[in-house]
Amino acid sequence: MPFKKLIQLLKDTLENKGYNEPLAFQKLILSKIKGGASMFCIAPKGAGKTTSIILSVIQKLKGKAFEDAPRALIFVKDKQAALALELEFKAFLRGSDLRVYCAYDEKNIEDQRNEIYDGVDIVIATPKRLNKIYLLNGINLNKLQMFIVDDAEFLFKNNNLSEVTRTPESIGKCQYLIFSTTFDNRFKRWQETFMYNSQVIKST
Repeated sequence: MPFKKLIQLLKDTLENKGYNEPLAFQKLILSKIKGGASMFCIAPKGAGKTTSIILSVIQKLKGKAFEDAPRALIFVKDKQAALALELEFKAFLRGSDLRVYCAYDEKNIEDQRNEIYDGVDIVIATPKRLNKIYLLNGINLNKLQMFIVDDAEFLFKNNNLSEVTRTPESIGKCQYLIFSTTFDNRFKRWQETFMYNSQVIKST
């Protein structure tokens, strides 16, 4: 998907940042993501995976806030990763009212529950904290359109894989996107369940 097919908000930001065309890996995945495919996006660092997440989410949500329940959920490994991704999102959201929220273990869970309840569009969360908030009825996943894992290598430590695997049990039809530097064989479990018919796109 060439940048010219993005919404104007994104085209303006990319132009201001000096990005004239997608990187090679972005050319492979952006149009497929826009088409609604669930995918494992496998590429080395520097291939543009994180920017692809940001562009795809904002494009899918049309750059506009809507109601109260989140429509995109992005799992990250820790607080630092959550805050870094939030900062990158905000660099692309000038002129938009989309609401981005970070949920991580170091913050008071009741505060997070209340802040999410007030209305968000994009939630960036660590797996354990997201599931704790869900068990407290603190987040509505019924409107979710995109389920994403960024830098998915962290899933294979500290029981994160089972925490993330549990979440799709709570949601309906959704697009699943996993971004990683390698395709781990343990992902095959997901291909047989909630990521059935997903594609594996690797850097060429």
